[in-house]
Amino acid sequence: MQTEKMGELPLDINIQEPRWDQRTFLGRARHFFTVTDPRNLLLSGAQLEASRNIVQNYRAGIVTPGLTEDQLWRAKYVYDSAFHPDTGEKVVLIGRMSAQVPMNMTITGCMLIFYRQTPTVVFWQWLNQSFNAVVNYSNRSGDAPITVRQLGMAYVSATTGAVATALGLKSLTKHLPPLVGRFVPFAAVAAANCINIPLMRQRELQVGIPVTNEQGQRLGHSVAAAKKGIFQVVISRICMAIPAMAIPPVIMDTLEKKDFLKRRPWLGAPLQMGLVGFCLVFATPLCCALFPQRSSIHVSRLEPELRAQIQEQNPSIEVVYYNKGL
Repeated sequence: MQTEKMGELPLDINIQEPRWDQRTFLGRARHFFTVTDPRNLLLSGAQLEASRNIVQNYRAGIVTPGLTEDQLWRAKYVYDSAFHPDTGEKVVLIGRMSAQVPMNMTITGCMLIFYRQTPTVVFWQWLNQSFNAVVNYSNRSGDAPITVRQLGMAYVSATTGAVATALGLKSLTKHLPPLVGRFVPFAAVAAANCINIPLMRQRELQVGIPVTNEQGQRLGHSVAAAKKGIFQVVISRICMAIPAMAIPPVIMDTLEKKDFLKRRPWLGAPLQMGLVGFCLVFATPLCCALFPQRSSIHVSRLEPELRAQIQEQNPSIEVVYYNKGL
């Protein structure tokens, strides 16, 4: 058995959980700022493997000599940013949470720049949903695995919904002020999220998700908790898109009327892309933090059978907990 030497890191640090208190918005925000840090994409394969070894050794009771607590937490977040929590597989680069800001900056920026022509509207909405499918598959839950058929159905449905919304609204806004037309991509993305996420998590809507007591002991599966969790994720994803898809159009609409941009039209695209990126750097982690990852639901809102089962076995329990997903 491992014996702790003088000055060596203790083995009781819980690196299964985030470093900061997830019951507070600030704690969740700090966690997601770390998880979505795009700098993690620049790490080499050797650095990722070194972090994986530190984390796996620590979990096995072996402390890397000279390791500090800050280095342990850094290794844990690097490991979490690149490897799937259930399967342990290395996640494809664009499917990682740290790729969210640069990928969404590029795709969202292009959706806002090329919103006038039908072929470009279709292409960028399709590319956005293709990227979403990669992210959803890469971050799938091991508890409710996604089949290739479910993934394909969600992908086709979301892409169709996004393109149909974009083209439908584009034709409706032809005779309205140009600023209104700039918001069409956001409406399409919001519609696609409402389709994509429930379809991607349809198994949870059929069989429910695990609910636990405060100590983490599983009490059963609830469809009501799944519906609440999926609703929270849809809200978070739509809110995530609002700053990047609502603020730059207003700014660009004003700037494009000024002589500065009229004389330098080539500045329009990089300026819009930069504005989108700036908004996403803050919106992505802050909107992920809107709801606790471990959310709660009152027992009275559960299905009658599960409610009766919990009240019979644990009459003192009033609130149960579940993982809402991302």
